[in-house]
Amino acid sequence: MSTKTTVAQRLAKLEYAEALMRALAHRLRIQILEFIHKEGQTHVQKIYRTLDLEQSITSQHLAIMRKVGLLHCRKEGKFKYYSVNYDLIERAVLAVDEFVEREEKWMKSQQFSQEDL
Repeated sequence: MSTKTTVAQRLAKLEYAEALMRALAHRLRIQILEFIHKEGQTHVQKIYRTLDLEQSITSQHLAIMRKVGLLHCRKEGKFKYYSVNYDLIERAVLAVDEFVEREEKWMKSQQFSQEDL
């Protein structure tokens, strides 16, 4: 495998990680995820009506979360039903926890403290 391919693969992974973290770091998307979690599965109309959102805004946020894999989507007739992809969320949380733990160890080894940041 060439270095160029390796760099391209790493950049693709970083771009995906960025999109995933951005999707998880948005307050409204968290609110939508929590609602879907409580419902088990639901459709866009119930989400925007219950959360008092515009349909277009709700659909945009659902598309962002679906694109990165945070949501499962099942079409039934004219409705799309959404459910939470708990496996991906768990892996993301574990990855972030591991990253933060490694960074904390590194900062301690470099004699950095939170005040230095």
